[in-house]
Amino acid sequence: MRNPVGTHVQVGRGLASGALPAALEVGCEAFQVFVGNPRGWALSPGNPAEDDAFRTRCAELGLRTFVHTPYLVNLGSPTPATYERSVALVAHNLRRAAEIGAEGVVVHTGSYVAPAGDDGEAVARHEAALRQVREGLLPLLETLEDGRGDGDTDAPYLLLEPTAGQGRSLCAGVEDLEPYLAALDLHPRAGICLDTCHVFAAGAPLDEPGGAAATLDRVVEIGGAGRLRLVHANDSMDVRGAFKDRHQKLGEGHIGVGAFAELLAHPTTAGVPLVLETPGSRTPGNADIALLKRLRSETHGSGDRT
Repeated sequence: MRNPVGTHVQVGRGLASGALPAALEVGCEAFQVFVGNPRGWALSPGNPAEDDAFRTRCAELGLRTFVHTPYLVNLGSPTPATYERSVALVAHNLRRAAEIGAEGVVVHTGSYVAPAGDDGEAVARHEAALRQVREGLLPLLETLEDGRGDGDTDAPYLLLEPTAGQGRSLCAGVEDLEPYLAALDLHPRAGICLDTCHVFAAGAPLDEPGGAAATLDRVVEIGGAGRLRLVHANDSMDVRGAFKDRHQKLGEGHIGVGAFAELLAHPTTAGVPLVLETPGSRTPGNADIALLKRLRSETHGSGDRT
């Protein structure tokens, strides 16, 4: 399928007994989960029976799955304990993703701390934070380089998600991907998760005709072909460049439906899933999943399976 669509779902009773039925109920072809407390540091061990049942059934149904790391992860933090816990949590989520058959682990690109009004100190701290990113993530990426995980499970990609630009973001919007990926030597297992609300909040002109296509062109210029591996399809409650991360239902925010049609039509999104994080997207009968499927059909016709 050219662009499987779906949403982030709650795990509830378990991956196989909770998350999977919830995803099927809302019509997901791809979906995203947390494999632990999204607002905690605990390294949840998982349940081998649930993991096996989830992995097997998703493979049988052709469902593509992704893991999102907890919100506390910040690889640019100047606090040693936060940085060390962040690296450990990313490593744990990569292992859990391999165990459940997920193809990617989404991680927010993080932020740094610098005093206001001191540009020299801000530059120094930004550079130090990117060195931390390199030191923390490159060893993890190296363990994925051969494309295999534990046993005979394909290793997941690490998917870098630029933020909306709030605070001292290390990677806000598309342009900041260039130094961030450079810090990781453009590692082949470092992919991109493009959140439409985030890049719009950081200034991408998704609300203009041709703006989404131009944004994707720039992603390819920076990262190369095949680097984009997931899209978080979210409209925005706020105007372009507001640096606010407030998601809205598709077509009810400042981005508009046209941007998502452009995303679906662009060559670089071929095979890339679109996962919603919009209000109500986990509710059966929600309009956003149906809208993405309609836009896909209008763009590529009913025979969009590959």
